Amino acid sequence: MSDKVNDAFKKYLQQLQLHPLRTKAITAAVLAGLSDAVAQKISGAKKLQLRRLFLFMLYGFAYSGPFGHFLHKLMDKLFKGKKGNETVAKKVILEQITSSPWNNFFFMMYYGLVIEGRPWSIVMNKVKKNYPSVQLTAWKFWPIVGWVNYQYMPLQFRVIFHSFVGACWAIFLNLKARSVAIKKAA
Repeated sequence: MSDKVNDAFKKYLQQLQLHPLRTKAITAAVLAGLSDAVAQKISGAKKLQLRRLFLFMLYGFAYSGPFGHFLHKLMDKLFKGKKGNETVAKKVILEQITSSPWNNFFFMMYYGLVIEGRPWSIVMNKVKKNYPSVQLTAWKFWPIVGWVNYQYMPLQFRVIFHSFVGACWAIFLNLKARSVAIKKAA
């Protein structure tokens, strides 16, 4: 079994070298799909909603994988050759004041408009109501992830690490969005 895992990992690393953007996009799609499947099961779904699962995978493939790829390339250029705790702290702060608010806003809009198929006004009201608490929670959680990512992960693994943790974060956002919808329906 371990030989098969080693071979698969070697092939994955090769794809990461040859086609980094595509590999990160596919990885993000798979992890987004897994996170949605887990969230659906946790929230009591007896049967997986495949359309919804596909839309989460589309989000990972078309947005979060490519966004992460280019974000980390940009961070590497901005801080070229600089290392150490001060540089890591600057990267984390820059990420938290720029991409974190945008990513959470974009996810909430995508979830409401595309996945749930709700009208613009309802989605905007939900975002206005829930965005502050989601972003505050993000600022308690993601700086630690960012620190680990910038301090310990090689550049080629940052998007994958971020996507893996992001899959867990998506379960949280997903369940938060669902709990709000259930409360309003009750």
